[in-house]
Amino acid sequence: MDASQPSLPNNENPESASSEIYLQGIPVSPGIARGEVLFLEPGEITVPRRSIQPEDISEEVCRLDAALQETIRDYRSLQEGLEEGLETTTAAILETHSLLLQDPLLHQEIERLLQLQLINVEAAFSMVMDKLLKVLEKKKDSYSRERTADIRDVRRRVLQNLLGEKRPSLSEISARRILVAPDLAPSDTATLTPGVVLGFATQMGGPTSHTAIAARSLGIPAVVGLGELKGRIQTGDTLILDGYTGKVIVNPTEETLQRLGQVQTERREYEHMLDKLSELPATTRDGYSIEVSANIEHPAEVESALKFFTGGVGLYRTEFLFMGRAEPPDETEQYRAYRDVIKQISPRPVILRTLDLGGDKFSSSVSIPQEMNPFLGWRAIRFCLQMPQIFETQLRAMYRASKFGPTKIMLPLVSSVDQLKDALEFMRHVREKLVKEGREIPKHVPVGVMIEVPSAAVMAHLLAPLVDFFSIGTNDLIQYTLAVDRGNPRISHLYEPTHPAIIHLVQRTAEAAHSKGIPVGICGVMGGDPLLIPLLLGLGVDEFSMTVRSMPFVKYVIRACRLDECKALAEDAMSCATGKEVLELAWAYMRKVVPDLASFLHRNAAAR
Repeated sequence: MDASQPSLPNNENPESASSEIYLQGIPVSPGIARGEVLFLEPGEITVPRRSIQPEDISEEVCRLDAALQETIRDYRSLQEGLEEGLETTTAAILETHSLLLQDPLLHQEIERLLQLQLINVEAAFSMVMDKLLKVLEKKKDSYSRERTADIRDVRRRVLQNLLGEKRPSLSEISARRILVAPDLAPSDTATLTPGVVLGFATQMGGPTSHTAIAARSLGIPAVVGLGELKGRIQTGDTLILDGYTGKVIVNPTEETLQRLGQVQTERREYEHMLDKLSELPATTRDGYSIEVSANIEHPAEVESALKFFTGGVGLYRTEFLFMGRAEPPDETEQYRAYRDVIKQISPRPVILRTLDLGGDKFSSSVSIPQEMNPFLGWRAIRFCLQMPQIFETQLRAMYRASKFGPTKIMLPLVSSVDQLKDALEFMRHVREKLVKEGREIPKHVPVGVMIEVPSAAVMAHLLAPLVDFFSIGTNDLIQYTLAVDRGNPRISHLYEPTHPAIIHLVQRTAEAAHSKGIPVGICGVMGGDPLLIPLLLGLGVDEFSMTVRSMPFVKYVIRACRLDECKALAEDAMSCATGKEVLELAWAYMRKVVPDLASFLHRNAAAR
């Protein structure tokens, strides 16, 4: 459970409020917005199609080149106009659009169609982009599907320049409104003015889309993936948008508005209080310093992490580099991505997790066969050891980047000693090759493993002597230990972080790590839940890595705890027979040390 954020109350009896419509989407940018709707119609572009003569091809190619260059200038102009503080995140997104337009393969395919079908360049360009959209839409991984917004953005802007059409910019909106649209292009999102645009909701999109990333950078509350909106919301409606939970209320009643006011007031009070903790260390009342770090999956998220003066990056998911593209990234591209994050975070450490494709993460650049149960299949370290070329390229990039600041490398889904030894031997071989090439590599780059398979937790005492640290991946550990698909709503109630089996495995892992003098951290959702932090501290966890928005709550709890009390709490929990008993102990301790936060979290958990 993660009750660390305020949320709108549920409509317990929807039939009693006929004027209200409750919608559930995907929260992608935190905050609660209330205001009048401005519904943005998609405004489809009519693409003309006409026949041309062979002698016209060169002229059509010139028109294409001119439109591509004009679109690149448009993106560069948008980058230059970004507000201070948004450059790194949003400019990087816009730059990817510019790079797509400079791809020689794109140009070659359009020219091929011009010659083969003898059609005008608008039609040829549209056909190529539509084909690419269809490929991405068929992908199983959400990351690839979410790249369709980028392709549509590029397609629209190039066609507008080819046809001489210019449309008003969203930066021209002057009245305070909540925007609602089928989708928003990343470049349009980048032009929104915070304070004028109170929030936005779309029927398409996902949490890793570039539109979502831009919204978080701007600090604009946003909910996406709401499904068909036309006919359910229209311009002039009143809307409440909850960017924490994904809840949207259309035309709320006075009673709902009153409850919203209470939630917003309480949220502001807590944000103000927790902001004061950003520069304070995560130290218990009896003087024990605890590492609090960020989980990130995109370099653009580093800026947000640094606002909270974190202990570094406890989990850098490197899969994003491989997703939504035709070919895997080469060594240079990976090296630059890792280097940039390490340099920004230094002197704080960065933990780079090696490729964890498979399960619920698929790449369009790497062929992964369809499996009956991908979570138990060819993924993570299993994939890397059987794809040595991809693994070596990534390790070379990581080792080369490690000279720019404290760096650790973490291996996911390790399930046996033999598997770990094979990986370590492979890493030693890669490192030796780099040294022979004269590359500058630190003398020691710490290597750790994720404890996310029950066999690894049971054998932690045998794995510990071989590595420099453990990091418990509680998301998978809970799923595998309890045989529960965390994405299946029919059995989601069985996904129980406080189940006694999980508590014992965490304690066993921590004990094994400490017996060999290595630290143990947690990088799953459990490690970002303020309610469970005292229990995990008592079980022996040294470091916590989490989403950026959970950090202030976790730090607040740590600073209120005593480690000796946490150990007593853990000892009591170890004797519990049910997860409910463990949960009751956790609530009791929280009510004792942070009664205000306990009350706040309890009310919001009940509201959900």
